[in-house]
Amino acid sequence: MFDEIKYKNKMLKTYQVFEQELGSLRTGRANASMLDMVKVDVYGQKMPINQLGSITTPEPRTINIQVWDVNNVNLIDSAIKKSELGLNPHIDGQLVRLPVPDLSEERRVEIKKIIKSMGEQCKVSIRNIRREANDQLKKILKDKEISEDELKKNEKIIQEYTDNQIKIIDQRVSTKEKEIMTI
Repeated sequence: MFDEIKYKNKMLKTYQVFEQELGSLRTGRANASMLDMVKVDVYGQKMPINQLGSITTPEPRTINIQVWDVNNVNLIDSAIKKSELGLNPHIDGQLVRLPVPDLSEERRVEIKKIIKSMGEQCKVSIRNIRREANDQLKKILKDKEISEDELKKNEKIIQEYTDNQIKIIDQRVSTKEKEIMTI
């Protein structure tokens, strides 16, 4: 039997990952989620920074990381420097301070391109899920579990949901671009 909820949930999960990636982009304001995509190679595995220390934003342009294990301070420092965030950490014992500078016009344009690319990747993933759902529908039609009318009805439902998700992604990309370009 066809489970449209399964495919809707997959599309929703894809969108949530997209939102998480957008949140990790540096926008000129300090935001703890900017560090979500930075992984540190410690204890033989890659771990997110929030599992190695507590992250706070005491000021609009500063992120502080209170590292729990002093041995991880330099590892966190190098992971941040290697990331595409463009931040320069300052170490003070077990505290890593990240001043968040204003974005240059050049960097804003670069981030705008990254946002568009992320949006396109998300839309491709949504369309792949739609294709997967339609293939599943055709298979159950071939196995004579559903009628031609049910196939058309379900394809229409999946298409409407796909169109809706793509519209939401486009709106989110547009909003984020405006946010980036606003000084």
